[in-house]
Amino acid sequence: MTASTRPRLVVVQILVMSLFVTLFARLWYLQITSGEAYQAQAAENAIQDVILQPQRGLIVDAMGRPLAASRMAWVVSIDRTALGALDGADRAAMLRRLGGALDMPPATLMTRTKLCGEPGARRPPLCWNGSPYQPVPVAEDVSQALAISIQEQGEDFPAVSANQQSLRSYPSPFGANAAHLLGYLTPITADEYDRSRARRDFTLNAGSLVGRSGLENAYDRYLRGVPGTNGVAVDSMGRALGANGVIAPTPGQTLVTSIDARVQSIVERQLQRTIRNARHTVDPVTGRPYEASSGAVVVLDPRQGRVIAMASNPTYDPDVWVGGISDAELSRLYSKKAGEPLLSRPTQGQLSAGSTWKPFMAAGALSNGFGRDTELNCSSSFTVGNRAFKNFESGSHGYIGFDQALQLSCNTFFYRVGYELWLRAGGTSAGARADAALADMAKSFGLGSKTGIDLPGEASGRIADPRWKQAYFESMEDYYCKVAKKPGNDYLHVFAREFCVDGYSYDAADAVNFVIGQGDSVITPLSLAVAYGALANGGTVWSPRVGKAIIGPDGELVRRIRPHKVGRVPASKADLRYIDQALLGTAKVGTMAWKMGGFPLDEVRIRSKTGTAEVYGKQTTSWVATYDKNYVVLMMIEQGGTGSGTSGEAVRAIWEALYGIDGMDVDTDNAAIPGARPPKALPRFEPDGSIAPPQIRGRGAHG
Repeated sequence: MTASTRPRLVVVQILVMSLFVTLFARLWYLQITSGEAYQAQAAENAIQDVILQPQRGLIVDAMGRPLAASRMAWVVSIDRTALGALDGADRAAMLRRLGGALDMPPATLMTRTKLCGEPGARRPPLCWNGSPYQPVPVAEDVSQALAISIQEQGEDFPAVSANQQSLRSYPSPFGANAAHLLGYLTPITADEYDRSRARRDFTLNAGSLVGRSGLENAYDRYLRGVPGTNGVAVDSMGRALGANGVIAPTPGQTLVTSIDARVQSIVERQLQRTIRNARHTVDPVTGRPYEASSGAVVVLDPRQGRVIAMASNPTYDPDVWVGGISDAELSRLYSKKAGEPLLSRPTQGQLSAGSTWKPFMAAGALSNGFGRDTELNCSSSFTVGNRAFKNFESGSHGYIGFDQALQLSCNTFFYRVGYELWLRAGGTSAGARADAALADMAKSFGLGSKTGIDLPGEASGRIADPRWKQAYFESMEDYYCKVAKKPGNDYLHVFAREFCVDGYSYDAADAVNFVIGQGDSVITPLSLAVAYGALANGGTVWSPRVGKAIIGPDGELVRRIRPHKVGRVPASKADLRYIDQALLGTAKVGTMAWKMGGFPLDEVRIRSKTGTAEVYGKQTTSWVATYDKNYVVLMMIEQGGTGSGTSGEAVRAIWEALYGIDGMDVDTDNAAIPGARPPKALPRFEPDGSIAPPQIRGRGAHG
């Protein structure tokens, strides 16, 4: 070794030693310092968790009959990621083969896999609203033979899987549809999934179905259950090597409702029959058949506000959502021509109450200066300014009290009441307090507000008092004043000119319209039923409830869903008893009498009030509101005709079913609900999984 090469050798040795030191340090970091983290990551890469969806909980009626259940079915799904990895020709060929097997156009299959919001995507649920990494169900309820064939021919169906999944089913006991009560499910959206991860809610996953309306939405967190996982070991190519541990899913909990399926079926049939009959009845005003565009029935237990039955028409089959809804069916559900079947008329329909409003106006008047001995003239008309407000069919009955005014539904009696209270308050100069006595009483019964029912999407209605009119004027002034400046003599232009001058003023015409349930005040059928429930129970307003209890998968009680008391109306007990007794006479001598002949009214003591609400440009809306101590029964037919004339027979038929009435005989053992009283007890959940009806104690009093 020469002197000149020795320094080079030293440099090389230093470099080699540096490399060894660096390598050793890296090995130390990988194996010691970060060894556990990398080991966990390696294990994670080797184990793929397959989500095991839980079985959704039951929804049962008060007797334990399933209204919504789950069943196993074969489902064909497409993996979007794997589909995208295929080249164009292979993808098209596979979709043709799969479309042929499923009897479905390839374009439809491709449409189903598009993410909602992507270019060319249809609106939900015809696009995929779930996670982009979750297989997309494209066909449900396929035959087992077809599913196995797809499984066995994997090379012909890349990106396609076929397996058994739990699907929602709606058993329809007694033929009860209950679509608006139950609601429907659709896949979780990507945003919902991300939010659930952020709040560490692991009951949801990318393949979850979520309740979108009705009870399925309101009690979704109880019904959905908790997913499980199946750990599958895979190699670096993603091929399954074997199972690596299963965490079983936890089934959803059962929702017990206050609904009685038998009563629900009865009211649905009566509603459908009444609408059909109305459409074959000629409207004497227009000379054409009534449109009977929609209808609602509500049956409540007034003691605590439990919902026994609630029907809406037009309706739909809740099964249309199971397995993916068709484009045509989805369009029909939103179609105005079809009557917007998704709209729940009991909770979302907002209509003038007509004369069913009058008992609450009577309560307001009796609490503000009028007496139970007051008599006013039920003349054929009542003139305010230069306008004559007529009685229905221009009838005249002379001087009568509040009791007869309610039974005969005398408009001119109540016109005088409304006008007198308006004058006492100061007339047009009274401002916001011009109609406070009557408006405040209506509000105390819950009218013009949401009832707080345990169903989503409820409308509030409105009380068109002076405050509302002022606010409406301010919001619409610019629009109507622009219309008023344009030429034209049609209704819109004439109204706009009047509105632009004094649309803010709450005048005498507003006051007399308000007191008979006409004008701009609107209510939902449910809120009106709740108000009549307060008359039935002596003045307590309850927030209605459909849910009654939550039962765990083991059959044990998890939670009772308690009724909620909103408050008491400010009317005296004596005044409420007076109104109650007046309404007791409506079926005997009043506007409901011609529909109640031969009914055992002395044994089943029904109070009733009829209403015929007028709406500009439309046919009249039929209302009948009835109650006793055990039930409130209310029916509404929009553009269906007169109150008792259209709805009277159906309401009577519902009462006959509720009490097992045949002619003049009452047999509560043969009633729709045995004993003719809604049960307080819950169904019994047996160890073998069966559900027995609750113990029925005693018979209902016909009060």
